[in-house]
Amino acid sequence: MTDLGVAGTSLLCDYTLGIGDDCLILSHRLSEWAARAPDFEEDVALANLALDLLGQARSLLAYAGELERSGRSEDDLAYWRDDRQFRNLLLVEQPNGDFALTITRHLLFSTHQVLLYGALAQSSDATIRGIAAKGVMEARYHQEHAALWTLRLGDGTAESHARMERALLELWPLTGEMFQLSPGLSELVVAGVAVNPSNLQPPWESQIGATLQTAALEIPAVPQRRCDGRFGIHSEHLGHLLAEMQHLHRSHPDAVW
Repeated sequence: MTDLGVAGTSLLCDYTLGIGDDCLILSHRLSEWAARAPDFEEDVALANLALDLLGQARSLLAYAGELERSGRSEDDLAYWRDDRQFRNLLLVEQPNGDFALTITRHLLFSTHQVLLYGALAQSSDATIRGIAAKGVMEARYHQEHAALWTLRLGDGTAESHARMERALLELWPLTGEMFQLSPGLSELVVAGVAVNPSNLQPPWESQIGATLQTAALEIPAVPQRRCDGRFGIHSEHLGHLLAEMQHLHRSHPDAVW
């Protein structure tokens, strides 16, 4: 654990929690495809993507609990927070929609995650560095999987192409949140612990643009808008997701495996 003082440790806790919440919420979204994917092979693939993200979430939430120093475990953070206490991006909480929307969401997120983890693998914080070094290998596979499906759907039939265009138009405005510099984050950046998110935007846009071009798609001409998921301001979708995800644990709080 990096010695950042009380204030800096609190900032690192929030930062770790945000990245962990991204993984947790998107993991749950992908798990909703179980037995509903277009074919059996994709059923297994999406389940494996969800498990990768869940593993990352566990490591990050466990570290956030350690930084918080209140005795809360990864399960406490996953199951006993309300929606306003979650710090995930709005992008990852959006409903699955059709398969094209799920693939588009995963392409946008995983491309960012590869860049983020790649940078965090050089973090001055040993725990963050270790999680990122492992996570970037998984994220690269996620990005490749999403890119292959983007090509198949974007350069496929007229129907699949139109669905990809609609998905991009719907999700693109939410992507700006990945690059917002929140108050206090600059302190972690200066300490070498965190990454300035705005530095990731140019390579992200370049990679996304190249992938879309191969799929006969274009970046939609709609602006990215400010979102405040990192501050607990979410869409109505997160509350419904948490009601499902947390139901069993809250119904039987004393149950053990």
